[in-house]
Amino acid sequence: MTATKGLEGVVATTSSVSSIIDDTLTYVGYDIDDLASNATFEEVIYLLWHGALPNKSQLEELTKQLAENAEIPAEVVNHFKTYPIDKVHPMGALRTAVSLLGLYDEEADVMSEDANYRKAIRIQAKIPTLVTTFARIRQGKEAVAPRTDLSFAANFLYMLSGNEPTAIEEEAFNKALVLHADHELNASTFTARVCVATLSDIYSGVTSAIGALKGPLHGGANEQVMKMLTDIGSVENVEPYINEKISQ
Repeated sequence: MTATKGLEGVVATTSSVSSIIDDTLTYVGYDIDDLASNATFEEVIYLLWHGALPNKSQLEELTKQLAENAEIPAEVVNHFKTYPIDKVHPMGALRTAVSLLGLYDEEADVMSEDANYRKAIRIQAKIPTLVTTFARIRQGKEAVAPRTDLSFAANFLYMLSGNEPTAIEEEAFNKALVLHADHELNASTFTARVCVATLSDIYSGVTSAIGALKGPLHGGANEQVMKMLTDIGSVENVEPYINEKISQ
């Protein structure tokens, strides 16, 4: 008998959403390199939700819905201000805030397909506002309201800094969003599926997924990468940094 870690080698479900075969990640059959080079994050959202890329009118409608639902309740903003800022991990704040959003959604417990889609729009639209609002509050700054005339990526950067991003900043962040949009049946995806399989609401499912993502063996690994890049500082420090780590 052998023991495996987590779900390694265990068939939990089959999915047509995304696939990693050898070194190639695909979303609904589209190579991630093609999507990162040519697609907006809004197009990828539509692709993952509907199984096909949107036409012009479908993309415009989704973009409009996301923009119109980006604001968060004032109660959530004020709730952030009660957190012990110097002790709260940003992922912990996000987890709690998404759960709190459910209390202000009149359709939170409505389980129809149409209601769940509307809630998915609202959650997708509001998460960037939650993240940027908490980021600014923990820096002692006031939150920046979302704009309806910017792309999803540009709006995030605008709310984070208060300044409209450059074209290259917008492009870089759009690519990052596309690349991180889905990665098969990872820990947070599996956690969300288990939660909603009990017929719990979508806010509970996303909250539980964020809880799993917070762990150092999942999303926390990306946090360590960011710390490493901060430690490196500049391109000329890359090789010495790597050599030092190897020698340890």
